[in-house]
Amino acid sequence: MTPSEENVTTTSEPEMIEAQPGQPSPDEFHPHLGRGRRTAVLVAAAALAALAFLIYSGIHSRAAAESRLKERTEEAAIPTVSVVFPREGAPTQEIVLPGNTQAFSDAPIYARTSGYLKRWYFDIGAHVQKGQLLAEIETPEVDQQLQQARADLHTSQANLNIAKITAARWQDLVSTGSVSQQETDQAVSNLSAVTAAAESSAANVRRLEQLQAFERVYAPFDGIITARNTDIGALIDAGASAQPRELFHIAAIRKLRLYVAVPEVYSRAARSGAPATLTLDEFPGQTFHGTLVRNANSIDVASRTLLVEVDVDNPTGQLLPGAYVFVHLKLPDETRSVTVPSNTLIFRKEGLQVGLVRNDKTELVPVKIGRDYGSSVEIVSGLQPTDAVIVDPSDSLVAGMPVRLSNKPTGGSSR
Repeated sequence: MTPSEENVTTTSEPEMIEAQPGQPSPDEFHPHLGRGRRTAVLVAAAALAALAFLIYSGIHSRAAAESRLKERTEEAAIPTVSVVFPREGAPTQEIVLPGNTQAFSDAPIYARTSGYLKRWYFDIGAHVQKGQLLAEIETPEVDQQLQQARADLHTSQANLNIAKITAARWQDLVSTGSVSQQETDQAVSNLSAVTAAAESSAANVRRLEQLQAFERVYAPFDGIITARNTDIGALIDAGASAQPRELFHIAAIRKLRLYVAVPEVYSRAARSGAPATLTLDEFPGQTFHGTLVRNANSIDVASRTLLVEVDVDNPTGQLLPGAYVFVHLKLPDETRSVTVPSNTLIFRKEGLQVGLVRNDKTELVPVKIGRDYGSSVEIVSGLQPTDAVIVDPSDSLVAGMPVRLSNKPTGGSSR
């Protein structure tokens, strides 16, 4: 070490002067040194206090953050659900079934006699009244047969007259013994035979007159001609061996009937006298009213339906036979039910269920569906109007799970 370094070292380190007993301390000679030490102690204490405060604040903040994180985690673990309350009754108390309109009376018109069509008087779409002449048929053969039958009748009547005179004469003579009883009996028997022959001839005349009357074709009831399948000069064959040709087709449309197959589950709606409403696509916004007049009183085992007949008045002819219609039948209000949205249903192996919120916890209850309306369904058992039903339940939903409500629907309570 160099002298200079020794000097530096000596001057940089002050000598420690120990106070001798009975002598004043160094601080008494140097009071500024005591104040410096006290300041240093105060500064060190303040630094320690600040360090302790910082350490305590950091630990407390971390503990508070961990507590808040735990609370948020627990809150996040509780699912939030939306609920609705079931609506009492169903959105509609009716069923809608398809059907086809039919004329109340519908009949094909055939010829009862053979010949040629002489003329026709009505074409398709014509309104006819009962008894109106539709067509005439020429039947020369029938006319000739009728003339012959009438001539035979005249002969039979002449023979009958002479037989009556002869029988009466012989009966007068037998009383005087002028003729034998045998001859008298023969005369009376001949009268009976001639009488029967005359009656047969008269019946043959009446038969041919009826055939001749069939030359004129009449409308059997009030209606509309819906088909005409013949023309002037066409051969009309009424023989039993030939396939008869339909001359006209007539339909009565002032009243129409419909046959509707009602599913067995809705058979209670098929009560005689019940009202029915009809709607058609070609008449949007317009309804027609009918009456259920009768039903088959038997379920079809193949289709499990009940056949019913609905009659509807059609005085203006606005409805046409063969039209496709929808028949609305009102259901009897005998079963108390509620309606819920379709997205509340849970399909699991346990069966059809819905989730309820009770005392802030979930509960799964089985339900039974009545009618399906698409966006909603009718529940006939398992729910009450005051039940809070969970909407869009998750697949992980189980009974007893705590939940929170995201909405406060009106109409009930979560209980």
